[in-house]
Amino acid sequence: MLYTDAVLASLEHRYTITKAPGVAAPAAQQDPAIAETVTRMLLDIEQRGLDAVREYARTLDRWEGGDFELDAAAIAASADRIPADLRDAIDLGAERTQAFARAQRDRLVDFETEPVPGLVTGVKYVPVSRVGAYLPAGRFPLTASAFMTVGVAKAAGVDTVVACSPPQPDGGANQAVLYTAYVSGVDRFFVVGGVQALAAMAFGLLGELPVDMLVGAGNAFVAEAKRQLFGRTAIDLLAGPSEVAVIADESADPEIVAADLLGQAEHGPNSPAALVTTSPELAAAVESAVERQLRTLATSAIAGPAWRDYGSITVADSRETAVALMDDLAPEHLELITADDDWYHARLRNYGSVFIGPWSTVAYSDKGMAGTNHVLPTAGGAKHSAGLSASRFVKPLTYQRIAKEATPALAHAVQVISDSEGMAAHSATATMRLDRLETTVEASA
Repeated sequence: MLYTDAVLASLEHRYTITKAPGVAAPAAQQDPAIAETVTRMLLDIEQRGLDAVREYARTLDRWEGGDFELDAAAIAASADRIPADLRDAIDLGAERTQAFARAQRDRLVDFETEPVPGLVTGVKYVPVSRVGAYLPAGRFPLTASAFMTVGVAKAAGVDTVVACSPPQPDGGANQAVLYTAYVSGVDRFFVVGGVQALAAMAFGLLGELPVDMLVGAGNAFVAEAKRQLFGRTAIDLLAGPSEVAVIADESADPEIVAADLLGQAEHGPNSPAALVTTSPELAAAVESAVERQLRTLATSAIAGPAWRDYGSITVADSRETAVALMDDLAPEHLELITADDDWYHARLRNYGSVFIGPWSTVAYSDKGMAGTNHVLPTAGGAKHSAGLSASRFVKPLTYQRIAKEATPALAHAVQVISDSEGMAAHSATATMRLDRLETTVEASA
């Protein structure tokens, strides 16, 4: 997560980078070796079908045979296989995430308008039919992932949501992930991971028709598979390593800022974390707090390298400069911890999701408690794209209904434009209707 040269040049002498990333390369780059491997796997699975999926599952997932799918009883039984407090927390996250998604969906309203008499145009929101959700369950299982993918899709009105998740060392599903999918409304659940899972859903190899859309996070191979399958199916977005950025001033608690930076650096050793502040004193205090907290952090082996290689602190000379720098970063997660958060919120425009005030933290969304979606654009994607939401699972389908009385004005304009372009067939579709209209008028005279 680095600034662009053009923005830095425009802000010359208005900022100081007090802690730069330890590596010059961006956190997420497309690896040619990964792309080649995924291409080969997808072609093999497309050609050989479920036999290839089983072969990759044996090699990569340590699958030992049997049915990939869990039946309804096995899915429901996950409720009894996790601690009660975890079950209660998952229930709360599922309810809040779906409530927020339903509120979004309720605001996507069909409408009609009649710009001139006889010309009616409108929009009808129609959910996609089938969604495939990938639910990671590796080093960190991302329990809340099903809230954001399965649950939001169902809240949007999707008929069928199938989920795939990699097996655990015992060969079964992660029970917390499975229970989260269950309470989120999953229709079918398959214990299969990686590229082979995405291919199986996209190619219709799991007893379902091919899915219309693939969603969910995963490792570099999963992300590359989604990239290559895009076009055959829709995807949510191409997400790289998790990111966090904080705008803070002298009013912020440096220990809280440091903790929130490390909270996202913990996702992986290439997860960027950035602080932009108007206070040199806070910058120094946060850097010290990060190093101090890393000494006792259980996941310091992950968060430490992430902070060393991809962490940054920048001191801006003004609030305006801080906004310009942050909009250039366009972070996945943005926290505001200042004396005037509303001022910043009104002016910032490039971020996946914003967390306002010292009592807000990214983890509340990450784990589903805030209700907002944690599938968000990374690597600057927030400059042009938003995160996953109920709106992503519905298609705003337009329609038009033309009456005879609107034909003359429409047909004449279309004829003029089409003739100027040399598109005779387009012109004819309009002039034929004019002829029919004139005939009708003459016959009724």
